[in-house]
Amino acid sequence: MGCDVDLKDKYIILTGAAGGIGQLLAQRLADRGAHLLLVERNAERVQQVCADINRFDAIAMAAVVDLSEPGVPQQVVDTAIREWGRIDMVINNAGIMDFALFDDLDPRRIQQTIEVNVTAPLLLVRAALPHMLAQNSGRIVNIGSAFGSIGFAHFATYCASKFAMRGFSEALRRELVDSQVGVTYVSPRATKTSLNDARTTQMLQETKTNMDAPEYVADQIIRAIELDRKEHFIGQPEGFFARLNGAFPRLVDNGLLANTRIARKYAKK
Repeated sequence: MGCDVDLKDKYIILTGAAGGIGQLLAQRLADRGAHLLLVERNAERVQQVCADINRFDAIAMAAVVDLSEPGVPQQVVDTAIREWGRIDMVINNAGIMDFALFDDLDPRRIQQTIEVNVTAPLLLVRAALPHMLAQNSGRIVNIGSAFGSIGFAHFATYCASKFAMRGFSEALRRELVDSQVGVTYVSPRATKTSLNDARTTQMLQETKTNMDAPEYVADQIIRAIELDRKEHFIGQPEGFFARLNGAFPRLVDNGLLANTRIARKYAKK
């Protein structure tokens, strides 16, 4: 099947660009000829990603910022417009996650998770969207999670944030139906990245949770973009259960019960 979206010479903002999936996405986009503004808090890591990309005659710039700080999403878009004059794509990939009993979470951490995973992406899209509408082209790509379709115990705040991003993607796609700006929502399942600490990884292994390599997930995200997918769920049976949960959540309650009890002993540590 041929590609519907050509990434060559597209001007793309990518957040979370120095993480496991983000770094691989940056490399794959650069390989396809995209021009990148890589948004990341870790200066050393994102500058290394840029150096690796630019070594091969691709173009990547770093924006070392904290997107959850007031005004920063608008500053990122202003930088892109100043440097490029246009924005063809925003990929919201940055995120944080906690595996814990909800009543053990610090309220400040709950607020931070919502700011990083929900508020910052929405504000970044809000800042970029007028430029896309004015140029009559563009795409918003939101990296969600299976946790945005199924509520998993001990990941309550993370699930809340990913449910929010799935709903935002769906609503914005419908709002933009008569424009040339598309919205793609990609839902990976558990992935082998540093987002999972040793305790979380041990729990996932004991519950026999499927985990994908970050290289595979990055390839699937690129595939969803190039094929102009509105939604793309990575992995089975998780994709099936995501849809089942929407129709018959009580069935999923029962199906998750054994794993929930296993996970609890790790969440208490």
